Amino acid sequence: MSIHLDRRTLLKGAGAAIALPALEAMSPTTALACTPKAAPVRMAFCFVPNGIDMANWTPAADGAAFELPKLLKPLEAHKNSMTVFTGLTQHHARANGDGPGDHARSAAAWLTGMQPRKTSGSDIRAGISADQVAAQFLGKETRFASLELGCERGAVAGDCDSGYSCAYSSSISWRGEANPNPKEVNPRLVFERLFGTKNSGGPEEAKRRKYRASLLDLVMEDATTLKGRLGAKDARKLDEYLTSVREIEVRLQKAEAATAKLALEGVIRPSGIPANFDEHIRLMGDMLVLAFQADQTRIATFMFANEGSNRSYTQAGVGEGHHDMSHHGSDPYKLERKSRIDLFHLQQFAYFVDRLASTKEEGGGTLLDNSMIVYGGGISDGDRHNHDNLPILMMGGGGGKVRTGRHIRYPENTPLNNLFLSMFERMGIAAERLGDSTGRLLF
Repeated sequence: MSIHLDRRTLLKGAGAAIALPALEAMSPTTALACTPKAAPVRMAFCFVPNGIDMANWTPAADGAAFELPKLLKPLEAHKNSMTVFTGLTQHHARANGDGPGDHARSAAAWLTGMQPRKTSGSDIRAGISADQVAAQFLGKETRFASLELGCERGAVAGDCDSGYSCAYSSSISWRGEANPNPKEVNPRLVFERLFGTKNSGGPEEAKRRKYRASLLDLVMEDATTLKGRLGAKDARKLDEYLTSVREIEVRLQKAEAATAKLALEGVIRPSGIPANFDEHIRLMGDMLVLAFQADQTRIATFMFANEGSNRSYTQAGVGEGHHDMSHHGSDPYKLERKSRIDLFHLQQFAYFVDRLASTKEEGGGTLLDNSMIVYGGGISDGDRHNHDNLPILMMGGGGGKVRTGRHIRYPENTPLNNLFLSMFERMGIAAERLGDSTGRLLF
């Protein structure tokens, strides 16, 4: 090993600063620290709205001998890293005397386990979410305590569901009972936040954007100097990492060019949002992988769409709205369309999991091995609006602390928050209670 680097070393140039992945040169060198430090465990929650086609989601067999049903087939390559949970419930997504509004409640309660106050005004109230409990314990270790990502813009006011504020439908991350965390939906802004200028929005950034200068071009001199001081393995890993950053930058430019073309044609789209929904999801997922790889954060939430979303999925062959198809009334046509949408979501999630699995960690293993990635939602069947037997799966080995490759069935009405307590325990987080939790799950 040629040099020793501080874990928080940055590549710098012309106001830009890029965090580095874990390198051998960052390993402890003293005799007292001869054992390589274990890779950190990451936690993320990926949310999909409007329920799921449960007949094609739930494995028929329990334990390790289960076969993947249709909707989980995109994850076939990672079955041994999967844990499917059946029987988990989010009780406070139910009405409990508050009448209609299951979509809003299901999102607000998904990670909190608290009954959201029924209001469309500013007096919103839910509870702290699982990701933010983890961020309170682990956030000081990283540049960002947590990241909140999404693909549909949210709102903090207005009535989005039967008297419930739009803040509930568009938020799963709550840093306090009255404080939903805003999510970022523009990939360019996420990129600039993670890999952009130190003085975001300043003259250096404006100049770079005007002349379309690459972020990597600004730091390349520093990168070249560093590579000359690294060992061969670290130099190769740095090249791979910077290539991934460059790839995302090029894809962002292409997406922005396509968006600009649509604007000229009179098709209104938010600035910087890719025209293709799958590319939008994948760009966000790719940036989250790099944020985990560079240890910029260990905690994240990712809403593929807001709860109650009625967007169409033309790429999946569904021209009708998602929410409309979720109210299927056992109509075979609507059920088939709903299943197509669910499969589309799982295919994008599988891409994200692939990227985690292909990213090697210093000291062995992959990002997927050292993560716990929860996927699912707060509604089971979209037509019934039920909140029991929720569609919940987890990908990743949690740093060797999760026995994967199983379908586990729990007694009916087992609190979903019990799963989060068990995840906390595997990350060394001393939390004994969250929302309506009653204890930890065994898995």
